[in-house]
Amino acid sequence: MARAETARSGRIAGIGGGLVGFLVFVEFTSGVLQGYYVPLLTDVARHLDIHDADVNWLEAAQLMLSAIAVPILAKLGDLHGHRRMLLLSAALVAAATVVLAVARSFPVFLVAWAVQGVYAAWLPLQVALIWNRSRRLADPAAQTRRATGVIVAALQVGAIVGALGGGQVGSALAGQFWLVLLIPGLLVVGVCAVVLLRVPESEDREAGSVDAAGAALLSVVLLVITGGLTFVRVNGAGELWPWLVTALGVLLVVPFVRYELARADPLVDFRVLRSPAMWPVQLTAGLFGVSVLGAQGPLSTYARTDPAVYGYGLGLSTSAVSIVIGGYVVSMLLGAGQFSRISARTSPRTTLIGAATLTGTGYLLLVPLHGSLAQVLASMVVAGLGSGALVAALPAAAAAAAPVGRTGVATGLTNTTKVLGGSFASAAFAVALASGAPVLVDGAEGTAGSLGGYLTVWVVCGGTALAAAVALLLVPRLAFSDAPAGADLRSVAPSPGDRA
Repeated sequence: MARAETARSGRIAGIGGGLVGFLVFVEFTSGVLQGYYVPLLTDVARHLDIHDADVNWLEAAQLMLSAIAVPILAKLGDLHGHRRMLLLSAALVAAATVVLAVARSFPVFLVAWAVQGVYAAWLPLQVALIWNRSRRLADPAAQTRRATGVIVAALQVGAIVGALGGGQVGSALAGQFWLVLLIPGLLVVGVCAVVLLRVPESEDREAGSVDAAGAALLSVVLLVITGGLTFVRVNGAGELWPWLVTALGVLLVVPFVRYELARADPLVDFRVLRSPAMWPVQLTAGLFGVSVLGAQGPLSTYARTDPAVYGYGLGLSTSAVSIVIGGYVVSMLLGAGQFSRISARTSPRTTLIGAATLTGTGYLLLVPLHGSLAQVLASMVVAGLGSGALVAALPAAAAAAAPVGRTGVATGLTNTTKVLGGSFASAAFAVALASGAPVLVDGAEGTAGSLGGYLTVWVVCGGTALAAAVALLLVPRLAFSDAPAGADLRSVAPSPGDRA
């Protein structure tokens, strides 16, 4: 046993000395950033004097910018060096974190929060660095999988530490909220130093250029859709023209897809969706983004809502909310860790369907069971187990279904569709939570989201997860299987050269 562990450590070390160890710190910090602020969202709303529902605009803006920045930074890494782009993105995140601490207006805070989301590019850039170092070894794919598994585990641990630490720090330094917001920046500065001094640059360079027009089109699509939903929030759901603006944004997806399909080197390669094993995976990623990225804000603000004032909510303190978020993230870690074992006993396809069903069940359980901490925590653990398995499974499934030479494109598209799903959901949830805002006894409008809005969030999250499970039923039965007998030619997407 000890000899096996030593061999495994030696294989990982063979990728590039301490490279994986340094990247573990980078991804741990990414996890902290993802978990730290979630229990503090109600405090952020009070700090900026905004409605609880408006917190969702922070998430929507961050996810929207991430959807644009990730493919651009990944492409720039191929062209100019992945370490260089990792350092640039870390510097941007550090600067944005400092601005968060000093911002006193919602627009400034919103911009800084959005820019901070550039950390979403860290993982694909790190995987590229790992692949570049492992390609000279006898088993580069296996080496990359092992090392990537280590840094993804660090991400989950960081999210747990961030969720628990954010609540505790928020309670301890409640009178100095600027300092609470600044503390994660210390870790990000450490990331800048580690990348600058210890991470080697990748050696390969790719010819080509960034699809600037595609990035501009994607930006327009996201801005029009989000802008339309913003107008719905400001003018009310009864006005027709904001809904027309939103519909226009959705229609703009068509020319964007057509433009990308016509390019040899697009920002988002939709050609990989031709495979009957690929498009359900990408659809699942988008639907999964609704809950895993769009529902964190509503969960946090509902837990903080005082039932003595509004008649619903859990009335938890900042530190107690961190326990709920921490329990959810721990269950995600368990789900991610069990995915490969369950897949070996059944099949990857069956496990994906089960994970999506578990996620949907957990959120739908919140509709009748949201009156106590025990009920909410139990429901979120169920959803977390399924969500964790999907986090681990979707990139692997996309890679297995990808045509030769398009693995990076396929896994990158999974991340993009997930972020897009979360971005749209966050904006839509902000509108839902603001509709029917509660009125206090003295006639003043409360700051909490409406109960009907929270029920809508849970129904949508549960429904989209179950819809993903149905879509996965259409995947060829033996797709994603490693066994030669499991090969299914229908699950192989055409290569770029096979276009008609």
